[in-house]
Amino acid sequence: MEPLTPRQIDILALARSTGRVMVEDLAATFDVTPQTIRKDLNDLCAQGLLGRVHGGAVVAAGVSNFGYDARRRLAVDEKQRIGIATASIIPDDCTILINIGTTTEQVAHALREKRRLMVITNNINVVNILSVSPDCEIIVAGGVVRHSDGGIVGEAAVDFIRQFKVDFAVIGVSAIDADGTLLDYDYREVKVAQAIIENARHTILVADSSKFGRSASVRIGHISHINTFVTDTPPPEPIKAMCKEAGVQILVAPDA
Repeated sequence: MEPLTPRQIDILALARSTGRVMVEDLAATFDVTPQTIRKDLNDLCAQGLLGRVHGGAVVAAGVSNFGYDARRRLAVDEKQRIGIATASIIPDDCTILINIGTTTEQVAHALREKRRLMVITNNINVVNILSVSPDCEIIVAGGVVRHSDGGIVGEAAVDFIRQFKVDFAVIGVSAIDADGTLLDYDYREVKVAQAIIENARHTILVADSSKFGRSASVRIGHISHINTFVTDTPPPEPIKAMCKEAGVQILVAPDA
């Protein structure tokens, strides 16, 4: 699939913030022809990012996530910055649990220069990323492989993770509700994420700012349950207040 153009990324951001975008409005906003906008919307819909409606497009209902390949192409720079910032607070010689997600994959990329890590994960993509690092011991959870994204889920994965007590957990989420609830789409992955949080001394949430404009159906926990929140822009004031009250450190990844 072709990468998204800057205009398509902006259109997708508008759709996420409003729920619906219209061809004529977008044409005026971006000073292009309606035909150009229709092509952009067709491309976004073909990649499963939007759904067409008469005169425009909408964001799909919050019962299923975007395709994994599509998510990899969203907020790429932001996720890379988050990955680098997260790795900067993780020392050598420690143990880490990492869950499924395109942002946690960027953390894994940034961890490849660390020394003497033990990484336990239910994310096959993280395994592939870190397997090139000879100084990293990788332990893979057992369970059912989810073909859509290479995640390993199910009770076997939960039971496996519960055998450990690690220094750090790095978790990604699909959405952060206005009340601070951390959300995902697959209850099987939520069970794994909850086990990861429960069995870490320090939990790091990694999520770019687009997660504030989304909804999902399954509760992981609350932002007050984590220790550090790494994101790309300062979060909304209510979230900042919740973090301050709960003693959650917010780390905004610097620009590259």
